[in-house]
Amino acid sequence: MKSFHLTVSALAFAAVAMPAAARDQVQVTGSSTVLPYATIVAEAFGENFDFPTPVVEGGGSGAGRKKLCEGVGENTVDIANSSSRISQSDIDLCTANGVTEIMEIRIGYDGIVFASDVNGADFALTPADVYSALAAKVAKDGALADNTAAQWAEVNAALPAQDILAFVPGTKHGTREVFDVKVIEAGCKETGAYDLYLAVAEGADDKEKGDNAKKACHELRTDGKSVDIDGDYTETLARLDADKNAVGVFGLSFYENNMDKLKVAPISGVAPSVETISTGEYPVSRPLFMYVKKAHIGVIPGLKEYLEFFVSDEMAGPDGPLAEYGLVSDPELAATQAAVAAETVMGPLE
Repeated sequence: MKSFHLTVSALAFAAVAMPAAARDQVQVTGSSTVLPYATIVAEAFGENFDFPTPVVEGGGSGAGRKKLCEGVGENTVDIANSSSRISQSDIDLCTANGVTEIMEIRIGYDGIVFASDVNGADFALTPADVYSALAAKVAKDGALADNTAAQWAEVNAALPAQDILAFVPGTKHGTREVFDVKVIEAGCKETGAYDLYLAVAEGADDKEKGDNAKKACHELRTDGKSVDIDGDYTETLARLDADKNAVGVFGLSFYENNMDKLKVAPISGVAPSVETISTGEYPVSRPLFMYVKKAHIGVIPGLKEYLEFFVSDEMAGPDGPLAEYGLVSDPELAATQAAVAAETVMGPLE
């Protein structure tokens, strides 16, 4: 990712510090998917504003929302990052604990694309294809078996007779979760492997058994066919350049900036674009949110400034550092910026 430099307009976000509070750092928790984006923003915020760097932690979307709803006060968190929308049970918990005004801020979309060398073979993939090519075990004759597929054509006769090699987001990458859930897990269910895992899953109840079956689905091959890339997309592109028969996973913005080198694969018949991702038509995408305790604005120094900075064009816009790391910029970002400026709270869930 290229180094980040604030523009004059971004510097305009810097505001006079608020009155001193016992806690002077913004506290953020929640989604592991949003964690890398929030960390990038927090570090840039701490470097360029007269506020301490926010404390950003993971732990999961649901756990983060529950922490947000523990109550109001400097001993509770300010922001819960989330890769899924808040639920009514979350809102009810918040209300019971005195958290009555919540701001819902959509920061963009989590979307990934599969692309190969621009002069290479054409790919049109489904989650089932990707799972069958990359999973550690696959469904075969009604049982789970080690994956021995060597070429894409063995997975689906309509795919190229080309050796399987895929460079996918590493486990610490911001887009690994959407890859696991929207591609691998979906493909596991489409092929029947999930049902086989579920039949032997351990757990105290159906939910725990289901969660363990999903985790089993996420196990990928370790024979060199699936390669984790923990760096940014420039590393993935370099690996593709070295082996032009490989398929790589990229963020949409990175792909669009390298269309002279890359050819994208539609997923389930839908080509990725800002429009198909933001409408949800493209299957490997989802909106990402921040949920904010409005009562803490004006009390915790730097909270509103951090929110405004996060959704600024300089950070969350199509040319910002978050897009370089995989975030799909929201076409309605200007409306989000206005809602943050006005401290608009969310209404009832639809």
